[in-house]
Amino acid sequence: MKSCDHTAPRDWVDNAVRLIDADSQRSADTHLLRYPLPAGWNVQLYLKDESTHITGSLKHRLARSLFLYAICNGWVTEGTTVVEASSGSTAVSEAYFANLLGLDFVAVMPASTSPQKIALIEAQGGRCHFVRRPPDMYTEAARLAAECGGHYMDQFTHAERATDWRGNNNIAESIFQQMALEADPVPEWIVVGAGTGGTSATIGRYIRYRRHATKLAVVDPENSAFYGGYETRDAGYQTGMSSRIEGIGRPRVEPSFVGQVVDRMFEVPDAASIAAARFASARLGRRVGGSTGTNLWGVFALIAEMLADGRGGSVVTLLCDGGDRYAGTYFDDAWVAAQGLDLAEPTAVLEKFVATGIWDA
Repeated sequence: MKSCDHTAPRDWVDNAVRLIDADSQRSADTHLLRYPLPAGWNVQLYLKDESTHITGSLKHRLARSLFLYAICNGWVTEGTTVVEASSGSTAVSEAYFANLLGLDFVAVMPASTSPQKIALIEAQGGRCHFVRRPPDMYTEAARLAAECGGHYMDQFTHAERATDWRGNNNIAESIFQQMALEADPVPEWIVVGAGTGGTSATIGRYIRYRRHATKLAVVDPENSAFYGGYETRDAGYQTGMSSRIEGIGRPRVEPSFVGQVVDRMFEVPDAASIAAARFASARLGRRVGGSTGTNLWGVFALIAEMLADGRGGSVVTLLCDGGDRYAGTYFDDAWVAAQGLDLAEPTAVLEKFVATGIWDA
C-alpha cells in the first residue's frame, strides 16, 4: 500500500491562529455613532466607525479574515511570502497581520500610488512593488507569488468567502447587535460601498439569513464597474479605469461582488463624494475619508425618499476610515482643482437637504 503525506507542521498554524485571535480580543468592537439630523425628521442615521481598528479602516476586518482563511486552508504557513494586489487600506492591514506572524509581505500597486499610502504600508513592515498600468496588478501579484513560492492573497476573489456571513462577529451581526436598543432597531437601509464586494456580500447574506426587513444599497464611485455590471447584469463588465475614491470602485466587476443580494445601487460622482466627506467632517468634528462621503451621498438620497413618503426609521452606513490620511488629496483645494472637480454644486445639494429634507441631486 502506497502512502503520501504532505501534512505541514501544525505548531506554526496553531500559534498563528492564536496570535490573530488574541489580536482581535485586545480590541473592542467598533462604535456606532449617531449622525446629527433634524429632530423633526423622525429618521435616525448611524455610522459604524471602522476607523477605530488598529490599522485605521474597515479593511482590518477583511485582512484578518483573509489571513485566517489562507492559514486554515494550508496556503500560508511558516516562511510564506504573502503577496497582494492593493494600493490602499487592504495592503496596510495585510502588512500588519503579516508582520504579526513574522511573514514577508509585498503589495503590488500602481506607480501613481500616493506617498502617504506607501509610507503606511512600509510602516507596517510591508514592501511595495509597482506596475505602470493598474489592471496589471492582478497578474503581476500572481507572478511574484509564484516566482518566490509564496501566496497571492487575492482579496478580490476571496473576500466574499473568507468571512463567515452567518455570524461569528462579522460586521453585519455587530451592526444588528448594537442597534438592538435603539428606537428603530431594524434599519430601513444599510448603505455600503464596494471595493472587493466582500462587505456587501456579508451584509446582504446576513440580512436574508436572519430574515430582517432591512434593504441593502451599494454606492459606486465614478469610473467603477460595479454599477454598470449591476445595471446590465453582466458579471464581466469593465470600465478599465481606476477610481479616485480610495477603498471603493474597481475597473472590473470583481469575483467577490454578489449583486443578487443588493437591493439597490447608486452611481456617485467624485465631486459629490468629496463634498459629502467635507460636509460630514464639519458636522462630526473630525475628518472622514472619501468613501464615507460616497456612502453618505447615497444615504441622504434614501432618507429624502423616506421623508417624502412620510416614513420614519433608521439607516446605517459605514465610516470606512479617517480623513487625515487624505489631507493632501480630498481636503486639499489645490488637488481638487487640479482634478477638474467643482464642489460648489454638490455642496449646495447637501445644504438644501439638511435645511429642507429635499434631495435635488
